[in-house]
Amino acid sequence: MNDATPKSEKSDGTVGRTLAVLDRVAEFGRPVRFAELLPVCDLPKATLYRFVQTLTNQGMLAFDEDRQTYRPGLRLVRLAHAAWAQSSLAPIAAPYLDQLSKETGQTLHLAQLDQGMVLYVDKRNASRPVEMFSQSGKVGPAYCTGVGKAMLAYLPEDALQNALTRQSFHRFTEHTLTDATSLRAELENIRKRGFAWDDEEHEPGIRCIAAPILSPQGRVLGALSITSGQPDGQKQLETYAPLILETAEKIAKAASDWRFPEQKRAD
Repeated sequence: MNDATPKSEKSDGTVGRTLAVLDRVAEFGRPVRFAELLPVCDLPKATLYRFVQTLTNQGMLAFDEDRQTYRPGLRLVRLAHAAWAQSSLAPIAAPYLDQLSKETGQTLHLAQLDQGMVLYVDKRNASRPVEMFSQSGKVGPAYCTGVGKAMLAYLPEDALQNALTRQSFHRFTEHTLTDATSLRAELENIRKRGFAWDDEEHEPGIRCIAAPILSPQGRVLGALSITSGQPDGQKQLETYAPLILETAEKIAKAASDWRFPEQKRAD
């Protein structure tokens, strides 16, 4: 867990630092005691206590008096639900994921980019599920995942440069690309063929093929992947290339046609 406050959080003043505390609570993935927050928040004890109390008073955190622990509050859940419904591709893509799942029987992932990282927003398990890192709501690296590289490949240069500065380039496996130069070369290949590969770059034994989901104007909306844990998985996945590209296009078309409910009523 990162114990340093990023410059962007510090530059955003009190609001940024308070939201950073909320992030730290969420990162634990369980109810957390105040004493556990102290070493990871890079704040004086009195300041951290004030921020935690403000978040609790506003319903962004919930406090369990018996256990003396904090967890994300119901107000945060409501906000997350609203953001998910209005910003996530998941509700739009769901019927297309269902169909692709029936046709392939493989594990599927739907993802979007968030601050240069991959946010998994939906998943369909294979008929024989494969144990892996990715789950809906989890955040993962972009430089060594199929969905991540598929999205990075179609970013405009300024956005791509910004995203590259956020990559850790940690070597997860012997196949992981560990520098921006080699990643840029791979992104060029992805643009030429129209889809991305993850050949055991993030997790040993896990391969996937991924397609970008692009708006009619070429803006990156997200990415879709089909995953295999079989030794000869890449050969099988290669046969799915036309199907995943077609599905990605259908999702993009559905996303471009979608409007907020109030806009539909106004029409």
